[in-house]
Amino acid sequence: MTVELDIAPDLAARIDALAARSGGSRSQIIQDALEKGHSIEWQERFVQKVEMAIEAADRGEFASHSDVDRVLNKYRPG
Repeated sequence: MTVELDIAPDLAARIDALAARSGGSRSQIIQDALEKGHSIEWQERFVQKVEMAIEAADRGEFASHSDVDRVLNKYRPG
């Protein structure tokens, strides 16, 4: 189904930028907002956090073995 929408230029620019950053399409961004309730702002913050995490990983900033063990032990049955 094709739907035509009139979107304000500033919002259209944000959608285009988000699609470029996430590797998705305009339609996917809008569909995610409509179906899952993920606002454009929410999606922008999500992509930003993913980009920051990738940059940290590229710098070698990972959780230590003791950090991972602490989290795993927290959720293991007693």
